[in-house]
Amino acid sequence: MNKRILLQAGLALALLFALSAGADAADKVKAVASFSILGDMVSQVGGDRVEVVTLVGPDGDAHVYEPTPADAKNLAGAAILFVNGLGFEGWMDRLEKSSGFKGKVVVASTGVKARTMVEEEGGKPETITDPHAWQSLANGKLYVGNIRDGLIAADPDGKSVYEANAAKYLGEIMQEDDAVKAALATLSKERRKIITSHDAFGYFGAACGLEVIAPEGVSTESEASAQDVAKIIRQIKAEKIPAVFMENITDHRLLDQIASETNAKIGGTLYTDALSGADGPAGTYLDMFRHNVGTLTAALSS
Repeated sequence: MNKRILLQAGLALALLFALSAGADAADKVKAVASFSILGDMVSQVGGDRVEVVTLVGPDGDAHVYEPTPADAKNLAGAAILFVNGLGFEGWMDRLEKSSGFKGKVVVASTGVKARTMVEEEGGKPETITDPHAWQSLANGKLYVGNIRDGLIAADPDGKSVYEANAAKYLGEIMQEDDAVKAALATLSKERRKIITSHDAFGYFGAACGLEVIAPEGVSTESEASAQDVAKIIRQIKAEKIPAVFMENITDHRLLDQIASETNAKIGGTLYTDALSGADGPAGTYLDMFRHNVGTLTAALSS
């Protein structure tokens, strides 16, 4: 008899916990972020009040992403959508329309002073916007402010939580910005030149005094011409550029070719448009900077 009573009590408690967990999940603000770096930032500010779904996951290339039916379903059920903007997610308008999304859209890069560059498109020079603004930690602070304000607008009851989380996160970003600049300040002027797969480090280079050369443009959809590659090879030899770096989202064969023809060393893998998996070296936005700067300084110091 006592065993039966205990069993019934245990089942009742289990049901109560399940219902409580379900209620907690239902109470959370449902947010969608376009790619993994932005997803992490939203999670840092949103904390336990927000359930974040990321469309382009770890090691994914948002430049060439093709949305899935599951993405449309997740977006349809969301209260708020966070995008980078600056032309980064060229597929997003189609996804929004097909999903029937009716929630709030927050452009995380709002307020950023966008960089532009000239690329050859079909033989003609074209000025385009560089969307990789998150690669500057100063811009990262703007992203956090926009994320905080967007969440407050969608969930006014969570205002104090979002403000506290954002303040803590902004402090961590400022600390990392100081650490990045201190680490790169140890490099001599002639060692401050690198080659990367595609042009994703413009904001980072401008903030930290690095010259960054890329055979591909700001999007991985563009391919380097044989003429461009030959020019880069001549530049590496003439200026004695010490290292070339892979990116986690791009094919490394072109850089392998450049390295083999110039004797520049492969300096390692950098994370640009996507984080690593949670157990990898760049599982969060700030971990990405720690890893990239460690990789850069190790290669350029030797």
